[in-house]
Amino acid sequence: MKITRKKLFAFAAAAVLALSAVVVVAQQEMKERRHDPTAMVQHRVDHLTKVLSLTPAQQQQATTIFTNAATSGKALHDQMRAAHENLKAAVDKNDAAGIDQASNAIGGLMGQMTATHAKVHAALFQVLTPDQQAKFTQLEHRMHGRHGRRGHGGPGGPPPPPPPQGQK
Repeated sequence: MKITRKKLFAFAAAAVLALSAVVVVAQQEMKERRHDPTAMVQHRVDHLTKVLSLTPAQQQQATTIFTNAATSGKALHDQMRAAHENLKAAVDKNDAAGIDQASNAIGGLMGQMTATHAKVHAALFQVLTPDQQAKFTQLEHRMHGRHGRRGHGGPGGPPPPPPPQGQK
């Protein structure tokens, strides 16, 4: 049986297409897992269980705290996205009043996100034993510098705001 160039090319093209399809499906599954709030909550609880030796009762309480935060965080994230879109539109139109309005909205939403994150932290802290609190505080300091500054993506916190359109 003789393999012609044409057959070899067709086979290679089919192999490349099949591999591409596998890669696309895998990427989509990873993206879906990364944005699945339930999976994100479970990941946080699993991590804290490993690091702090959470009891089953503590795991359930942490799951509830993080699930509630994810729900409120989603609404804030959606509002933040809209505010950034409004800001971009105002900048594109050179609309000073629109820029001020969108910027003030973004500032207010950042304040709400900070408050939500602090409330999650406080609620989780109350669930922990004194030894776990000490470990958690040490972990926080290592992750966020000497002063314990927190970012948007900490346990139970809302996701960071989207970048302005046209940037990644």
